[in-house]
Amino acid sequence: MSPPPRPPRYRTGDSEVDGLILDLLESAGVRRDADLVFEMLVSGVRMGREAVDRGDLKLVNAALKELRYAFRVFEPYSATRKVSIFGSARTEVDDPAYLAARDFGRAIVEHGWMVITGAGPGIMEAGIEGAGVDAAFGVNIVLPFEQEAVAILADDPKLVNYRYFFTRKLTFMKESSAYALLPGGFGTLDEAFELLTLMQTGRSALCPVVLIEPEGSTYWRSWIRFTETELAGRSLISPDDMAFVKVCASTDDAVREICHFYSRYHSMRFVGRRLVLRLHDEPAAAELAELNAEFADIIVGAPISVTDPSPGEIDDDDVPHLPRISFGFDRRSFARLRMLVDRLNGGRDPQLS
Repeated sequence: MSPPPRPPRYRTGDSEVDGLILDLLESAGVRRDADLVFEMLVSGVRMGREAVDRGDLKLVNAALKELRYAFRVFEPYSATRKVSIFGSARTEVDDPAYLAARDFGRAIVEHGWMVITGAGPGIMEAGIEGAGVDAAFGVNIVLPFEQEAVAILADDPKLVNYRYFFTRKLTFMKESSAYALLPGGFGTLDEAFELLTLMQTGRSALCPVVLIEPEGSTYWRSWIRFTETELAGRSLISPDDMAFVKVCASTDDAVREICHFYSRYHSMRFVGRRLVLRLHDEPAAAELAELNAEFADIIVGAPISVTDPSPGEIDDDDVPHLPRISFGFDRRSFARLRMLVDRLNGGRDPQLS
């Protein structure tokens, strides 16, 4: 097998071994992205040579196998947007939160979405029940004391079992286009803060995050007060960071907020130093002028302007048919970027204000 046009710089340090790896890839029929597969094999060889502890090798091995399997499970459904539902495994079936999760799962599927849950009881089971098995994925964590996957999803091919929380979380973040959170314990709050951290730092694409407040509950309103007082109030986060979330008093509000986020905005991608936002319709010149004035604080260099798809987007077939705008973006300002997306969508749905 001849080396890729740009040979990987990450190698074993032994040209003969590198050649054997290339021959293996050729024999195995690996041609697409062979440079990346080459580097994964190099990592395995290097860890073996460096006498990495067996426990560490088992961790890397299990994580790679879990992720490979998860990618295979989700790939046939890649064209369908998915929402992750988080909440307590201890919620009883007659709790308003259970009913809200079930109603949300049913409603969002009616809008063409699929749902992802942790596959356990409580809020997770409610979401699956509402969505129906055909429209539900389960990403289950195997623990010594809990939890087995709920019976309605136990034999479904869209169930993935994980040993590690970090690979499970990665699946949630990679596959989701929205997040719906209901009251829960440490795990729910951990998931909430982690996904907000990833969006705040630009390590995850912007997505709508809805905090569903069940009837009679003050859970999320109390959380908002704490976050605004103790975090934003002490300058531990920016007040703008609260733009990442929306408290919704009903499942209808939550579904509307999620769908409204994608009413005009489609997706984003960095191309060099420019941020590209793909849209469902092209802004007029007057709107572009308003956007450049309103969001001048997050523009570095190139102003917001209509642009053609980049060669990379065309090569990847990354929605090249959609209109797009791009600009030089200050990567310290993802909360303001969320506000820009809301502005492109015509502001947040007035029915949710």
